Amino acid sequence: MHMNKKTIQSVFLGMVLLLMYLPILLLAVYSFMDSAIIGRSGSFTVKNYVYLFHSEDLRSMIFGTLILAVIVAVISTILGTLGAIGAFYSSKKLKRPIHLMNQIPVVNADVVTGFSICVLLIVFFKMDKASYIPLVIGLVSLCSPFVYLSVIPRLKQMDPQLYEAALDLGCSPFGALRKVVLPQLTSGIVSGFMMSITLTLDDYFITTYTKPSMFDTISTYVVNATKGAQTDVKTALWALSTIIFLIVIFVVIGMNHTGRKENDHEI
Repeated sequence: MHMNKKTIQSVFLGMVLLLMYLPILLLAVYSFMDSAIIGRSGSFTVKNYVYLFHSEDLRSMIFGTLILAVIVAVISTILGTLGAIGAFYSSKKLKRPIHLMNQIPVVNADVVTGFSICVLLIVFFKMDKASYIPLVIGLVSLCSPFVYLSVIPRLKQMDPQLYEAALDLGCSPFGALRKVVLPQLTSGIVSGFMMSITLTLDDYFITTYTKPSMFDTISTYVVNATKGAQTDVKTALWALSTIIFLIVIFVVIGMNHTGRKENDHEI
């Protein structure tokens, strides 16, 4: 009976992993084929990758998205980390309301958040979408709560008396924060930063409502490209998706390896 239960669990896990990764693997395979339709046979080619890196339009879109993602991730990481530290060292009366307020953007639908930010910044405050400020604010409001959630567990694992001990030994509050607290939070901060990058690349609704009319991120470009796009553009986006997936795999492996080394060092 024990063996049967273990077998069922393994089969179920295998089916879940297959459903998750098979579509991505199919996309990766067809990114190396000359077929423009997934499901049709074709011959091996790298023309999709060549077109991806030689198309000025695609290169401009990717470069602009990466710059935006880094800017948003840096701001979100700073705000989310400081918010988590402030909430952690706050009184119990403040800690719970802060945590609850942080949960709202996480569970709220992107379309509601995007439309609300559009109304607030562009309609009410009359901000110009061409300035990119509404776009950055919108994406930061999406990413910061996830950074908060990445940092809070590391704060709970940390000895709360370390900060007070540093103050007793002569550190200034900022010095204790920089030399004692932040080094303990490195893995959570890095995780939040990488999550902010991913969310910026992935978000569609907030970006659509707040971006300048002539600017596209990867997410908005992909959605628009599926509506009557040229075959070369569509298959090049398959190649782009494969590259992003491979980068994510290497980043996750690297973060897990670093986390394992930190745990071994602590032990």
